[in-house]
Order: sequence, then C-alpha cells, then structure tokens
Amino acid sequence: MRRALAVAAGGVLLTLVALTFDSAPLFVPGVAFIAIGLGAPLWVRLSAGPAVATRRLQDDRVVEGEPLEAMVDIRRGVLGLPGAELRDPLAPGAVPLSVPLSLIRGGRAAHVRIVARFSRRGLRRLEPPTLIVRDPLDLASASIAGTGPPQEVLVLPRTERVRWRARHAGRAPQHSTGNSYTEPMAAVDVDGLRPYRPGTPASRIHWPALARGAGLLERRLEADRDTRPLVVVDARGSAPQTALDAAVRAAASLVLELARTGGCRVLLPGERRATAIEPNLIGWPQVHARLALVEGGPDTRPPLLDGTARLATVFYVAANSPERVPAPVLAPGRGEVVLVLPNGLGKPPGNAIFEVSGCSGFALRAVGAPRDGRPAASGPRRRSAA
Repeated sequence: MRRALAVAAGGVLLTLVALTFDSAPLFVPGVAFIAIGLGAPLWVRLSAGPAVATRRLQDDRVVEGEPLEAMVDIRRGVLGLPGAELRDPLAPGAVPLSVPLSLIRGGRAAHVRIVARFSRRGLRRLEPPTLIVRDPLDLASASIAGTGPPQEVLVLPRTERVRWRARHAGRAPQHSTGNSYTEPMAAVDVDGLRPYRPGTPASRIHWPALARGAGLLERRLEADRDTRPLVVVDARGSAPQTALDAAVRAAASLVLELARTGGCRVLLPGERRATAIEPNLIGWPQVHARLALVEGGPDTRPPLLDGTARLATVFYVAANSPERVPAPVLAPGRGEVVLVLPNGLGKPPGNAIFEVSGCSGFALRAVGAPRDGRPAASGPRRRSAA
C-alpha cells in the first residue's frame, strides 16, 4: 500500500509542477501515476474479496520422516487474481498462483498438493494457509487467511528393528503358540478367561463356557500379567533433546517387537499403571501416540514402578544416564533387568546385548543394587526371556 500511495503522491506532485510551469506534457504522466496509485489498491481489494483458501489433510497422524500429504483448494472471484501466491506452514516456500487463477488464462479454482515431512515427534499446530494477492507492479497487496480453524498433526516416533548382538540375549523365547512365557507354578488366582491356546492343561479349560456354546476358553491366572516383559520410560534429566528422542524411539521399537512376540506392557513417565499391548497390537496406537508426547527435563515425574512385575523382564529406557536406578527395578526376586541408554552418554555399563534407534541395551544383575545405589553392570546373567 505504501508503494501505491507513493506513486499517487508522485503523480500529484507532477501535476502541480505542470500547473506551475504551464507544461502540458507533464499532465499526462501525472494523471496516469495518480490513476495507477489509486487504482492498484482498489483492484487488489476487489479481486481478493471473494478468494477463499481451504486446506485438507490426508491424515492427522504421521510417523517421523514419512510423507504427509495435504491439498489446498483455492477459489477466486469473477475478477480473477492479478497476482497471487500461497503460503502454507507445510510448504517450504511460497507457491505462485498468478497463471492458474488469472482472469484471462486461469480457471475459477486451483488445487495445490503439498507433501511435507517432519523430522521430530510431537504435536504440530498448523495455522490455516494464507493467500497473498498483489497487482502486477507489486504496488499493493492483500493477505487472506484460509478458512477453518488451525489443524493439529501428531508426529509419531519412528520404530526400527531391534538388532540383537547375541542369540536370544535379553529376548523372550518363542513357542509355537506365539506366547513368550510359561505360567509360574504359583499362579493360582483366576483373572478371567481368554481363548484356548494349544498345549494348555485340561484343568485350565473352562468347560461351562464350552457347554454354553461360547467356544473353547481357558482360565487366565493372575500371574499371567506379571510374566509379560515391561518397558519403562524414564525421561528425567537434562539430556539433549536428541537423546530424549532416541530413547523414545528405542522404547517404541522395543514395545512393538515385544508385543509381536507374545505381548508386553509399557509404563510411561508419571504413570502409575502399565498399559498392556497384546500380540494383535490392540492398544499400540494409543501407546504410540502417548510416546509422541513424552517430554523430558529435570521436573519430569518418574515412572511409578511398583512390585507387581516381579516375574517380568524389565527394559528400563532412560533418556539420561541415571545415577540411581529406582529400587523397585533392582529389587531382590525380580526378573532380569535391561538398562537401555542413548549412545554416547558416558561410560556404558557393560557390553551391549542389543542396539536400536541410537540406543543400546545392557543387562544388569537382578539381585539388588550396591550400597551406593548405582546399578551393578554385568553381561547377560542368563539367556532368558525378555
């Protein structure tokens, strides 16, 4: 707008000079400058008034590094758009639209396809697209906000395959039935029913359900939940954001792999109760979304690990090298404990048994912590279930 006013002011000045010196040739450019300076803003305003821009997202969730497609629909008025460009948070730069929406050669509508990628997890708030309309001389411009409220995209942490360095090290043995753990001898409390698994003793079959026509079911014992591996995420500390992201990716990768090989549970920062992930991955989308929102820092609450998982292997994923592993993790009688740390955070506590997403897993002794509270590192105590 300032350029247009400057051109109009120049035309007025040129007209005054023509009147002062009675120079007729100066009247023509003077009037022309006044007309251009006043007409350009009016032309842009009338053209931009009916224009509308609307963005449609292909999905509201996307994994880190994977493409997210969006379509922006632009409609113009009868006067066309003398010059226009689209600015969208998903686009790397401005998208010119002068030709597709011009009055003579363009159409009434244009569709812009945008493919974006996000390098980090988290919740992204996307403001509506903006349409910038200007005249060919760039003397005046108008900004038109897109329709609709801001949109949100949840960027999920990517998962990778766990690379085990030793055969079955820290990993649960698999059976032909797809289950990772056998039931302890002390498991006597009934905790509901589940579909029958080949090899289950006949004493565990729920015959009344079979008589009612519900199919072959077996009794599930209370200790069944304790035998599934537990992935614990600790986001405390002042580690760099890259280390926290690596820890979250490692936790997501472990949860996905352990769930597919018989089921597992996951405990996130500040949570009191672990979430179970079944082999059919029921519950995985919700856990994946919660992992995307994990935030670290000194004020982050630790996961509240209790003694309900005494028989389970614990994968303790820390964003920073912990000075003191929580006592319940190394309590006497607990199963094997695997400490998972981002690579490069101080001296590793032993030899790594696996690597995943820039992190390494180290087997710890599960017989308790030393007097100073620091974890006692060792190689794999036994090649047992994880």
